[in-house]
Amino acid sequence: MAKPSVLRGAKPTGVSASAAETALPLRLLAWYDRHRRHLPWRAEAGHSAEPYRVWLSEIMLQQTTVPTVAGHYDRFIARFPRVEVLAAASLDDVLHAWQGLGYYARARNLHRAAQAIMTQHGGVLPADAEALRALPGVGDYTVAAIRAIAFGQKANVVDGNVERVMARLFAVETPLPKAKPDLKRLAATMVPDKRPGDYAQALMDLGATVCTPRAPGCLACPWAEACAGRKAGIAGDLPRRAPAKEKPRRYGTVFWLERADGAVLLRRRAEEGLLGGMIEVPSTPWGPTPPDQASTQSHAPAKAIWRPLPGVVAHGFTHFDLELTVMTARLAGGQAPVGLWSTPAEFDRHAFPTLTRKVIRHVRGASPGGRKNQAILRAHSG
Repeated sequence: MAKPSVLRGAKPTGVSASAAETALPLRLLAWYDRHRRHLPWRAEAGHSAEPYRVWLSEIMLQQTTVPTVAGHYDRFIARFPRVEVLAAASLDDVLHAWQGLGYYARARNLHRAAQAIMTQHGGVLPADAEALRALPGVGDYTVAAIRAIAFGQKANVVDGNVERVMARLFAVETPLPKAKPDLKRLAATMVPDKRPGDYAQALMDLGATVCTPRAPGCLACPWAEACAGRKAGIAGDLPRRAPAKEKPRRYGTVFWLERADGAVLLRRRAEEGLLGGMIEVPSTPWGPTPPDQASTQSHAPAKAIWRPLPGVVAHGFTHFDLELTVMTARLAGGQAPVGLWSTPAEFDRHAFPTLTRKVIRHVRGASPGGRKNQAILRAHSG
């Protein structure tokens, strides 16, 4: 018989009624003072956080790991050290600096939000929850994180790390995502009045370094004695998750068109939507089945002798997987199509998403023209 989902009591097993609001947060803060991670965007102990840096880091950390962000943050902040510099930059410059972080809608929203901060808030990141929520790309989690970390306001900051810690601390066996409201409610009971920003970062650090997804380090945990999941012997199995749905697969064809001088035809995607504003190789729309010959011909950017390259370019997005076939051609004469023409030596000027870089690598490895420019393409496609 299957074990039922369980949400145990509002306090960890064996802990007094006031401990969750007093002793446990204090214990965690003491642990944080000794073991806090030193991250590029985090203020050192005893120093106030800079709101711009907090906001920037929280946007970067959305759907991206700390090690990945740490490798890009310093370069981004050096290029855009203040909100006014970010707001005045071109979108192309921002997208170019964002390369490697993925989910480029965040960069577009970051740029739009910086401009809104300049025009609507006098260049100062607002501390008010509703004003923050009105900024592009800022949702409930980011509002709470900014309020707590940047402005010292009492706010309930709940990310995946915090959900895992709460599920184990309170032995919540309801699977995710159904358990999210309960975990958020339980986390809210723990937020202290003092040092809410440090407490939020301490919880994140606890989940990232001790209460990890696999093999939690209970011996090093400041909450081990109070953890109901540990006492029940199920901490390592929490949080439970509903079976993942299989991602759908989409298909398309890209068109690699070269001029006699080696320049390649590129295009900019629409500002809104997936990979908005990014530079790509022209393609058919992406659909649930591979495009047929008629659809392929109708979307080709020029009349030419198109030849398929062997293999496919595979790429995974959050909600679907993509497979692209590549057709190549060289202009034999006549008028070249209107578009963005770029030689391989100029590729580093463009904000290429990872998908476009995969197409470049595929062409470089499979086509005669790609092999001819192999050294240049290797230098500029990563």
